[in-house]
Amino acid sequence: MLEHVTPKPLPDVDLPTLKQVGKPLRRVDALGKAVGATVYAADFAMPNMLHAKVFRSPFPSARIAKLDVETARALPGVACVMTGEDTHGAKLNTDLPGQTGRAARAGSDAPVLASDIVRYVGEPIALVAAESIAIAEQALRLIEVEFEELPAVFDPEDALRPDAPILFEPDNVVAKYAIRKGDLAAGMADADLVVENTFTMPFIEHAYLEPDAGVAWVDEQGVINIRVCTQVVEHFRSIARALNVPQNKIRIRGTMVGGGFGSKEDVTVEIFLAFLARETGRPVKLEYTREEAFAATSKRHPFVVTHRTGVKKDGRITASEIKMVADSGAYPYLTPYVLLYATGMAAGPYKVDNLHVDSVAAATNQTFTSAFRGFGGPQAALGYEQQMDEIAKTLGLDSLEVRRINYLKRGETTTTGQEVKSAAWSEECATRAVHALGDRAPSTETRRIGRGMASYFQSYGRIMWFHDTSQAWVGLEQDGTVVLRCGVPDIGAGQSNSICQIAAELLGVPLERVTIYSTDSAVTPLAGTSTATRQLYMSGNAVTLACNEIRSRLLKRASESLGVAEEALDLGESRVFAISDSSKAIDLPDLAKLCASEGIGLSHLAQFNAPFTDGLDPETGQGDIWPDFTFGAHAVELAVDTETGEIELLKSAACHDVGRAINPAAVRGQICGGSHQGLGYALMEDFELKDGYIQTPSFAEYLIPTVLDFPTTDAIILESGTGVGPFGAKGIGEPALTPAAPAVANAVADALGVRIHDLPLTPKRILDAVQRSGRKDDGTAE
Repeated sequence: MLEHVTPKPLPDVDLPTLKQVGKPLRRVDALGKAVGATVYAADFAMPNMLHAKVFRSPFPSARIAKLDVETARALPGVACVMTGEDTHGAKLNTDLPGQTGRAARAGSDAPVLASDIVRYVGEPIALVAAESIAIAEQALRLIEVEFEELPAVFDPEDALRPDAPILFEPDNVVAKYAIRKGDLAAGMADADLVVENTFTMPFIEHAYLEPDAGVAWVDEQGVINIRVCTQVVEHFRSIARALNVPQNKIRIRGTMVGGGFGSKEDVTVEIFLAFLARETGRPVKLEYTREEAFAATSKRHPFVVTHRTGVKKDGRITASEIKMVADSGAYPYLTPYVLLYATGMAAGPYKVDNLHVDSVAAATNQTFTSAFRGFGGPQAALGYEQQMDEIAKTLGLDSLEVRRINYLKRGETTTTGQEVKSAAWSEECATRAVHALGDRAPSTETRRIGRGMASYFQSYGRIMWFHDTSQAWVGLEQDGTVVLRCGVPDIGAGQSNSICQIAAELLGVPLERVTIYSTDSAVTPLAGTSTATRQLYMSGNAVTLACNEIRSRLLKRASESLGVAEEALDLGESRVFAISDSSKAIDLPDLAKLCASEGIGLSHLAQFNAPFTDGLDPETGQGDIWPDFTFGAHAVELAVDTETGEIELLKSAACHDVGRAINPAAVRGQICGGSHQGLGYALMEDFELKDGYIQTPSFAEYLIPTVLDFPTTDAIILESGTGVGPFGAKGIGEPALTPAAPAVANAVADALGVRIHDLPLTPKRILDAVQRSGRKDDGTAE
């Protein structure tokens, strides 16, 4: 199986040759990072600065019977100790950030500091600001607190039972969805066979390179400035609400971010810094240790996914019934939307006419869960792609062939009835990923070789009924250089570079002639969140609008000077020239000066609005959710040692249709990095909790892959040019991760001949599966 696969020929695509876009140019942020000049959040310091620490709950469910901070306050060097009483019971809205005027979701508030009940280990109770970190830590030890432990619940299915302890009235249901498409009963009756399986996925830690950090101070205008690593500068609004100050008195100054993966979409240190800076009147720095980041920040949602699929003997799906249960942890945060994404992608990139999906997320006394790269898509893919392989195995068919006859095609509809309007190159990607593996390595007596692949589809851009927008300002200076101002947070994926490269292309200048100012809620136009694989789509289109306006003015004036029609002119190499005769040209600096002398403005502020739609039908769950989808596939070959349970990943290949690669080197980096993260999800990562207590509190216990653990993924980039981003681009930041883990799960099942339904695929689970399968080490039946 999965051998000697011939790549499916690509449809004819006519992509225009461009000058800057599509080239692997050196990123605008590369030099500063390479030489250590980039000042990350934790690198920043100010004179007279205090250092902060957070006192947290040691219990998963308890009432605070007594809280005494007076001894801590009296410690020399302590400037401030704050409790919930000092914050006046302030609450932080944890709903989806960066919204454009939409009312916050009910029940989405969480206390800034718990003053009555604590609901998970690590919940913040008090803040300390002191002259040094050592003094702040000493003050934490002087805080006196007494708890009365309360009943707790640690399993989402237990949390849904009538007798479960309730975290928030009236019940523990955080969100639930139902999708009804076609006639499930008729589809099941038409099936030759029904295949049913349940798959489970664990909590996952984001494990970004840079722990959360920031510095806050109050300036001469009384504005609270917060310099912080964040994916969302629009958090200034929810912070202002929590502090009960006007929104123009909070300024978020974002930094280059050393990885976020969704966790820095939530408010982390910002709210504590704001309260402490206002209280003390001095600059305050808060920097989490790695252990604090593990305890204090959100995790990927654990899911239990059950698929019951009706199929014909040739593998065609006649009906599908899918159930999903997710663990929200103690507070909602972004759980309702993660569950929506998983529900909307539950059936995968397959045509299923008769479908029921029922999903629910429950509150528990566990660490809270929220955004994580893929936002529910990876959990959905682990369900549908393992199920596709099990269907093929049960029918005795090739797994790729079963997928081929079920793949969604352009013009067909998804789980929610949304039409796929861009290219759906699932087969084109799958055949190339598998082909890239080459010849299969031979198995030995105790070393079993397995191959697996997984297809996927993933949204990019936000939920359309949130009415998403992004703004960008672009200006051409008189020397022909370009200035770009855009509030886009750069989380290491090259968001800033991509929009600079787009501006360079449209205004005809080299990339090095473009300078960007970004991520400041007070002085850069707001661009929305660096989440949902949306920045290239949203801010890229905003920059395109701004540049096209300036480009139009330049071409009009150049046309008058050169005596050439506007449509016969182009920009490139810092000149405007006649397409048919490049000797007819005017240098861009000369044209810019000419425009300036005549009062022709060469700057423009543009806003791009995503499509605005209504929500899903409340009865059927049908309707459009996202602007568009990325399609792709991942394939792996691995070796399983049946004596030790060790897995060695031998080959990894990924193929994605990215629409148009703005910078192929950056795209390749996203694919390789995302796949590495997905492979870790499958093979080793497990943020383990026992009765609410963290069992993997640091990298000593929580394992993530290093560069030595896996081979570099062979990244195959396809360009259909059909995306809704600039130049037909699609998103790739999150999609790169999604298919990797199910590809590994399928490869292990191929090697062992038995499915392991729970992640991660640890040596213990491998050995249990070997024993359960009734096989000897040489693979023969007992």
